[in-house]
Order: sequence, then structure tokens, then C-alpha cells
Amino acid sequence: MQFTAQQIASLLNGSIEGNPDIEVSNLAKIEEASLGDLSFLSNPKYEQFLYDTNASIVIVNEDQQLLSTPKSTLTLIRVKNAYTAFSTLLNIYNEVRLDRKGREEPSYVHDTTEIGEDGYIGAFVYIGKACKIGKNVKIYPQVYIGDHVVIGDNSTLFPGVKIYQDCILGSNVTVHSGTVVGSDGFGFAPQEDGTYTKVPQIGNVIIEDDIEIGANTVIDRATMGSTILHKGVKLDNLIQIAHNVELGRNTVIAAQTGVSGSSKIGENVILGGQVGVVGHISVADRSQVQAQSGINRSIVEADKKWAGSPVLGYQSNMRSQVIYAKLPDLEKRVRELERLLKENLKS
Repeated sequence: MQFTAQQIASLLNGSIEGNPDIEVSNLAKIEEASLGDLSFLSNPKYEQFLYDTNASIVIVNEDQQLLSTPKSTLTLIRVKNAYTAFSTLLNIYNEVRLDRKGREEPSYVHDTTEIGEDGYIGAFVYIGKACKIGKNVKIYPQVYIGDHVVIGDNSTLFPGVKIYQDCILGSNVTVHSGTVVGSDGFGFAPQEDGTYTKVPQIGNVIIEDDIEIGANTVIDRATMGSTILHKGVKLDNLIQIAHNVELGRNTVIAAQTGVSGSSKIGENVILGGQVGVVGHISVADRSQVQAQSGINRSIVEADKKWAGSPVLGYQSNMRSQVIYAKLPDLEKRVRELERLLKENLKS
């Protein structure tokens, strides 16, 4: 599809410097763009590419100062925030690229299941009994949806997603390939003979609106009640969310993080990659936790940064690392002092 600079500027409420009729049909990075491509500049680090890029249109911030003259073939669109504007275009481009309708065969949908209009069901999809699927829901090939599942409007399940029985997904939810929602929580009761007896997991998972879940992530169903992801949560790939965990609104979690059972993560929390959270604790709102940290106790102060394993305040952890790096020199100094002390005692 082709768009003119004028069409793009109208969509983004931007102003044009150059040819309003120039057309683009592809999105590209500014340093790699060719004629017919649309790009953007928001990071000053890449400003040098603005003056020799082959892109036809570049979106820039409205306060961007030009240090040189761009190529005559380049048209600029000035907007309030170039990064946000380009993200808007990426979303529109992605919607067009992924737009699918109808039902492919073979697929199975139980006759008691309700499916809204304008949706898509790919080949080899299985949808169990008494499910309620909203409008404009896209279910890609090889997705499994168990009995009594609810999925809200405008949600997307990419290939290979598994949604176990009784789970609830809200509207505008995106779940990427290989993710499992509603598998059993890790519940086993130790016995006197050293064996373990499985504790049935009879709860479910509730995923509220406007949530995105990366590939190969697992969200366990509750032992009783619900594992809950509140509105706006964003999960990366390869994350484990255990049974009865609650994630607050707009919390963001990076890859390879694990949150143990019954822990409560507050709103607008940021957990870096490979963070480990023990069970039955809480993390205060707007906490920021550095990658590879271990949270072994509740964090009760909001708006703080944390790092290390076990986790410490961010500045304390940085000071500790500086001291740790000096330990070999400190050891040498201690040994030298001990030697001098012994010599003095002999004399």
C-alpha cells in the first residue's frame, strides 16, 4: 500500500517540509532506508543519517534543528513526538498486514460456543464447549482453547497458544506463540514417606484488557480463586507467573523472570530480565528492579529502585559492588599489616 506525505501528516497531525505528494510504501530504519521508504528520527545519536538517508519521508520532532541541508528528495514531517508517531504508523501497518477474516478448515468449534463477528479462526484450531469469543478476535492455526473460556473483543492468539479451561481474557489482549495460560500451579504436598501428593489446581487465570504476553511464557492457574493480570500488563518472552500471583496495572516484566506463588506485584512495577521473586510477598507500586535481582522479602516502599541478590536499594547495591571489587587489594593490605605487626612484636 502506498501513502502520500499529506496523508501521513494528516493522520499524525504533523506539518510537512517538502513534497506533500511524495509516496512511500515501506517502513525502514533511517540508516538503511531507500527511495519509497518512510523512516523517523528521535534519537540524537542517529541525527547524522538525516542528511544522507535515501528515505523519501522522515518523521522528526517539531523542535528538531537542522545542522545541514537534507537531500532534495527528502520530505520531513514534523510532529510533537517522532517516536510515538512512528509507533502509531507501525501499529496501523501491522493491523493491515495481519488482517484476516473467516474460518479455515480443518478446525473444530463446539456447537455451544459463541463467536463474535469479523473474527478469524485458523486451520487446526480447537475451541471447546461453552466458550464466549468476542468480536474481531483472531485465533491463528494450532491454537487450543479449553471449555468455558472467555475472550474479549479485538484480541489475538498467535499460533500454538494454549488456553486451558475456565480462563478469562479481556479485550485487546495479544498472546504470542507457544504461551500457555492456565496450566496447573506447582502444588504438591510432602508425605511422610518422602513422596509428594499433587494438590488439585481448581482456580483459573484472569487476564484483563490491553495486555500483551510474549512467546513461550507460562501463566499458571490458581489453586483456588484466580491468578490475575490487571489491565495494561506487558510480559516479555519466557516468563513464569505462578499460581495465585497478582500483577498490578501497567506492570512490565522482562524475559526469563519468575514470580513464585501468591506474590502480589504492585502497579507500574518494572522487573528486569531474570529477576526472581519468592512466594507470598508483595512488591510496592512503581518499584524498579534491576536485571538478575533476587527479591526474597516484601518491598514496602513505593517509587524505589532495587538491585542485587538478595535485593538491596539500588545505590546501596552499587556501593557494595565497588567495595567488593576492592576486596583483593584490601586483603593484601591486611596481610601486609599482619606481617608488620608480627615483626614489631618480635622486636
